Amino acid sequence: MRWSVCLAQVGATSASSSVDYCQNVPLAGQENMLSETIPPPTCLLKPYVVPHRYMFGPGPSNVPPRILAAGSQPILGHLHAETVEIMNHIKSGIQYAFQTNNRMTLAVSGPGHAAMECAIFNSVEPGESILIVVNGIWGERASEMAERIGARVNTVVASPGGYVTNKEIEQALVKYKPVVLFLCHGESSTGVVHPVNGIGDLCHRHNCLFLVDSVASLAGAPLHMDKQGIDILYTGSQKVLNAPPGTAPISFSERACQKIFNRKTKPVSYFLDMSWLANYWGCDDKPRMYHHTGPVSGFFSLREAFAILAETGLENSWKQHKEVAEYFHQGLEAMGLKLFVEDKMARLPTVTTIVAPPGYDWKEITAYIMKTHQIEISGGLGPSAGMVLRVGLMGCNSTKSNVDMILAALADALKHCHKSRV
Repeated sequence: MRWSVCLAQVGATSASSSVDYCQNVPLAGQENMLSETIPPPTCLLKPYVVPHRYMFGPGPSNVPPRILAAGSQPILGHLHAETVEIMNHIKSGIQYAFQTNNRMTLAVSGPGHAAMECAIFNSVEPGESILIVVNGIWGERASEMAERIGARVNTVVASPGGYVTNKEIEQALVKYKPVVLFLCHGESSTGVVHPVNGIGDLCHRHNCLFLVDSVASLAGAPLHMDKQGIDILYTGSQKVLNAPPGTAPISFSERACQKIFNRKTKPVSYFLDMSWLANYWGCDDKPRMYHHTGPVSGFFSLREAFAILAETGLENSWKQHKEVAEYFHQGLEAMGLKLFVEDKMARLPTVTTIVAPPGYDWKEITAYIMKTHQIEISGGLGPSAGMVLRVGLMGCNSTKSNVDMILAALADALKHCHKSRV
């Protein structure tokens, strides 16, 4: 349209003369569109220096130099042969970390929430029943996600700091007849590691898929996807794996695939549709097709994270987190602080919940420790909000020297923060 108008305006006899005119003279009414009206933000005209922090909250954890270096490598196309090879390495790493032979194994482009929605959106259809074990905020979040897609949501609720027994779960399976049972293995809001043994068998006996969230527990507490009968398992990259947030490993059993790929309706999310993601990750027998542009640099980092886990050894990682957590718990109790989870066997090795010290404002404690020691610890979340302090020691952060640093910072905070009478 602009070309023809220019020709008419000047009565040009050749295309070249009209092009010259169009390049130098704007159309009527467009003069103001050729200059910026919003100036460059002054905040972007100078470099921003990110401070070093000790990331001892419930996540993300510190990223070691080796993984940072991997993520800074030159960018590749999301379907280049080298990228596909890296994706295949990631799949092998997930299978090792999950202890599974599932072919339907991949990493969702997004945080743990994306994997949670991927699991629920693909395995549950509108009107179907889902049973959710609520032992903290992640059961609450799963309930809301399932409700949004029109599922019939039923729950069995544990008291904060506790867990649900297999007997209670079986009673709920009989009562509600769900197609999926959701359970958070490592509940970072309450500091509970929920028992898993036997639940997969119960689910299968009642024709139900077993879906497990291991975002805060993977590689920090023992978990065997195949042996424990878990049908869908997912995690996040930013906890024990020590990779940047943004990729979320997930795996589906053959039983889960039978349900997912024989749906009556399409999943509500195109982006998280497993029929597309399975192809994108080479989990089917079809040529890979474009679905979305994956976080290639995130794939570099995630592959390196799994390489470190493979070198360390999964059992060694479990042992390390258990020993460091026990050392931390002993130090806290020696200071007179109380652990939120009373049952020692139910304490999550990666995230410790400490009863908020009586008479103190937990916000003042966390703010003091951040300002004075550059250490992040956090308060409670969901059912534990206002009740606890949460300390995460995951992956490379899970060391006794870091425990000593945290104990010293807590002692300093209790000495200098205001304490009211109780």
